[in-house]
Amino acid sequence: MKEKSIPFYTSINDFLESIPVNHRTKNPMFYCMRLEEHKDEIYKAPFRRDFFFIGLITSKGKTNVIYNNQDDHIKESFLTFQCSNLIYSFYKEKNTEGYLIYFKQEYFNFLKFDFFNEFPFFNILNINLFQLENKKYQELVPVFEEVFKSYENIDVFSKVTTHKFLALLYNLKEFTKIQNELQLLINSSHSITNQYLKLVNVHYLEKRTVKEYATLLNISASHLSKTVKTETNKKALSHINDRLIKEAKSLIQFTNLSIAEIAHQLGFSDTSNFGNFFRKHTSTSPLTFRKNYTTR
Repeated sequence: MKEKSIPFYTSINDFLESIPVNHRTKNPMFYCMRLEEHKDEIYKAPFRRDFFFIGLITSKGKTNVIYNNQDDHIKESFLTFQCSNLIYSFYKEKNTEGYLIYFKQEYFNFLKFDFFNEFPFFNILNINLFQLENKKYQELVPVFEEVFKSYENIDVFSKVTTHKFLALLYNLKEFTKIQNELQLLINSSHSITNQYLKLVNVHYLEKRTVKEYATLLNISASHLSKTVKTETNKKALSHINDRLIKEAKSLIQFTNLSIAEIAHQLGFSDTSNFGNFFRKHTSTSPLTFRKNYTTR
């Protein structure tokens, strides 16, 4: 039976139970998981959570990470950072190995600086996933091991573990800084388009016009439209509409919300407007789409 809505996890242990894995954390703010201890294939349908995630993962098989409908197939190894409240799903095969760290922002309440400014790789506007060659993966393993050995061998509430984790974040900050400097070599058009698509993923529910995104990027709507069209061969507005359609499909497929409730959740004035919008972009009605999905 489908759940009432896309799950939103506020507890790390509730999330672990849903995967499912057997381990639980005694510290509700922090948890470290070695993937090799969980041999089974895992598919996790779309969900949201109010805590952060870091993953250093390698796989000889198929690993897919989807967040806010950005689908990344991992060829070898990767480093990823996720902030809270994103739509996220994943699939891993049995031979996947690596390190996962889950933590709540309150874990660092003792810090005096702004967390997102200090560690910008958690900001949705920045790069959050880095494909790695095996050599680079192996270089990062020891710094993750420092945290995991402390977590596994010392009291999980120990300040030693917290400080080692903080040291890891600063190490990764230096790594991502180097990677981002390489990104500066990418042309301006690609950069603008990349930022635009990320902004659409965050603000698509309340911002429906290209002009609103151009304002966020401090450029003209005309320049943004031309840039996105050149880079993607699609109109800028099409990306906004596509994002709405993807969210609508997720809600139709994975929840029992009525079409009227989905229309309201997506910000449409009434069911008719939502139905017309959905039909225009999918050539089918929301009800027909749900029926076709449930009869597969």
